Amino acid sequence: MASNTTMKVSALRAHGGIEQLKLEEWPIPEVGDGQALVEIKACGLNYMDVFVMQGMPDMPTTMPRIPGGDIAGIVRKAGPGVPEEWVGKNVVLFPRFPTGGVLGENGNGGLCEYIAADQRQLIEIPEGVSFEDAAALPIAYGTSHRMLFTRGKIKAGEKVLILGASGGVGVSCLQFAKMVGCEVYACTSSEEKGQKLRELGADHIINYTETPEFSRAVWNATGKTGVDVAINFTGGDTWIQTQRSMATGGRILTCGSTAGHLCDIDVRFLWHRETEIIGSRAYVPEDIVACLDFVASGKLKPVVEVWLSLERAAEGVGLLADRRIFGKVIVTP
Repeated sequence: MASNTTMKVSALRAHGGIEQLKLEEWPIPEVGDGQALVEIKACGLNYMDVFVMQGMPDMPTTMPRIPGGDIAGIVRKAGPGVPEEWVGKNVVLFPRFPTGGVLGENGNGGLCEYIAADQRQLIEIPEGVSFEDAAALPIAYGTSHRMLFTRGKIKAGEKVLILGASGGVGVSCLQFAKMVGCEVYACTSSEEKGQKLRELGADHIINYTETPEFSRAVWNATGKTGVDVAINFTGGDTWIQTQRSMATGGRILTCGSTAGHLCDIDVRFLWHRETEIIGSRAYVPEDIVACLDFVASGKLKPVVEVWLSLERAAEGVGLLADRRIFGKVIVTP
């Protein structure tokens, strides 16, 4: 901590590249009614932080802004209306503000030493779960949990195709699919990432750099029967190929569109293969609690590839922007 009243933060004052994310000294936030002061021990980065840094035309960010939506730490002070029992507890924060919006985008996030959080965002971390593992979970694993289990209802024995399998959401989808006994077809862009996906349990690797027509590779690998479930959060020009990869009666699950939100769809495949398209909107607190319980029970180990100090937070956002990362980046203030 910089002093008794100030803290170190990694903040943006303008959109642009990683050079805009700079270390500064800010006052430690005061806690208001219904808030708790959390000393941050770990903050997970997501591709959302790249969007916040670069700026999106339809989603302006108020400056200055501290990025970072996945936050784990210790409650150090309870504000008016917050039970004192929270003080000293290890917590992970639910990333969505009760009034709407997300930590690090619509309000300040976790690339700092302290944050004043609404009590309704506090989720206790079970015994045996580290701050780093807890901070890897909310946005990526929470999103995947809701998409696969609540909305997608995946089950043992199903063939599951994952596009963009080597990012935070993709890796967590692979882990959940293998946890319940699915056969996984993972799409990625390099031999190195493919090997890491195999080590996590992927049964088939499709390198879409070498095989741009990934649907043909999937179709052949399934014995020309297709997959039961396809997970597509990339969007862009991938949707028709995803449709071509489906078995009759299959389900396409989506929770995003990182490569573009206007996508071509071939309606013939919808009716001919009786395909369902199921959207999933982020996560609810129960998803994060379920993920924490999976980690506590030993069923899940979040994939964290890079640990950085607060001073090097910009490097982490840069790794995500360049898509050079596998799994999660964790910053430890």
